[in-house]
Amino acid sequence: MTDKSIFKQLSEIDVNGRVEKKDTGKVTLSYLSWTWAWSELQKYFPSATYTIEKFENKLPYVYDNKTGYMVFTSITINDLTHEMWLPVMDGNNRAMLDHEYQIKFKSGKSITVASATMFDINKAIMRCLVKNIAMFGLGIYIYAGEDLPTIEPELATENQLDTIGRLLKEVSELSATNEEVIKQFVFKRLAIKDLSQIDSNNFGSALEMINELKKKAQEKKGDKK
Repeated sequence: MTDKSIFKQLSEIDVNGRVEKKDTGKVTLSYLSWTWAWSELQKYFPSATYTIEKFENKLPYVYDNKTGYMVFTSITINDLTHEMWLPVMDGNNRAMLDHEYQIKFKSGKSITVASATMFDINKAIMRCLVKNIAMFGLGIYIYAGEDLPTIEPELATENQLDTIGRLLKEVSELSATNEEVIKQFVFKRLAIKDLSQIDSNNFGSALEMINELKKKAQEKKGDKK
């Protein structure tokens, strides 16, 4: 099967029902989950394989002090291979660094971003894999216009912060874990310092993460009964 026929077959698949949205407050970004994209690819091409490129000490990324982290993948279908690369990005689409750094906006406002973690690198690898799949045609149209300008995030509303606070308390009670410990776990994963840095870019991720912790705590509590 040629490159052209593979692309034609995959690009004609309607992925609209599988597109997930991230609302930053000013723009809505569209993306596909890696689990669905890979599963769909396997339905059409079960012999497809992928590679996560590894470098020094078998680490799945390269790092430069000035430009940040970059991850790489490659996918092979039959005898055709496409490569893809992606920076490890923060909530403002800036390449993350191995140390704390600041982002300054035209308004004069600035935010502090924590250094990248393996959590950030893992997310970037899987996003890179989805973009790699798109090179063969699957969902490629949702990437149109993805190169958007950096937009200053809006701080979370009082209601949003109340929701986060309530959920953190519930997780603490369900898991019998100090609330501060749970907060620090979440903050570290989001690469922020405290609740004041919850904004339109990371509120959705914070909510998803805390709800997942709540679900696990409920399941664990149920098992003990």
